[in-house]
Amino acid sequence: MKRILTVVMAIILAVSVVGLAGCKKEEEKKDGGLGNAKEGKLVVGLDDTFAPMGFRDKKNKLVGFDIDLATEVAKQMKLEVEFKPIQWKAKDLELKSKKIDCVWNGMSVTPEREKAMSLSNKYLDNKIILMTSNNKVNIKSAKDLEKYNIGTQEDSAGLEMLKAQKNAKNFMKKVKEYPTYDDAINALKSGRVDVIAIDQVLGAYKNKNLKEKLAICKYALGQDAYAIGFRKEDTALRDKVNESIKAIIDNGKAKEISEKWFGKNLVIFKKN
Repeated sequence: MKRILTVVMAIILAVSVVGLAGCKKEEEKKDGGLGNAKEGKLVVGLDDTFAPMGFRDKKNKLVGFDIDLATEVAKQMKLEVEFKPIQWKAKDLELKSKKIDCVWNGMSVTPEREKAMSLSNKYLDNKIILMTSNNKVNIKSAKDLEKYNIGTQEDSAGLEMLKAQKNAKNFMKKVKEYPTYDDAINALKSGRVDVIAIDQVLGAYKNKNLKEKLAICKYALGQDAYAIGFRKEDTALRDKVNESIKAIIDNGKAKEISEKWFGKNLVIFKKN
């Protein structure tokens, strides 16, 4: 009798699991891979300290290249756009919990992000550079990184590129991670680190506004490009955003936004 009850309970449990899986698939099918966009809104997650992509001006208003670009894309899609500041290291969790529809804030394309997210086409050129405030720091090759204390933002492309260096095991213990690039820059200025790994677009923008300019090292960690990150299942939303970016590239609006923030057109449209 006990054996029969056990078998029956196992069958009931299996049917329940299949039923739940079916409900989840049905929910995704109903959603259509559009997230909140199906309700007429695009919720954009961002690090609001990442100038000039998305940051606060003197009046605490969100401004930046990505803010302007996302606003224009949402307009093209006839959607309301909501910008939601998040902790950068928590972006995957924010996406999975559906608190945001996408991560759109100068996010570099990395192998890890390609696995974790559904990425848009690359839309902006960039590279990861090394900057210092100490004129004694001289980095001409990856080997020179072993001599210095290095700072960067946690879970950043800078960190990924440092880890990817062939001699990374010789210097990664000296790499310090900070919640934001502003924290890394402050650590550099105060002498807690000798050099920082940072996005070129951010480093150039920050340098323009610093009284004491930072020096750019001869050795760069590598070429880079930005993309927008969506949930794996939200391919329909990704595709619609891609279509809208292409539309505003074609009508000249993307070039206009780029020239406003960078003084030249850095916009690209390349598949990953």
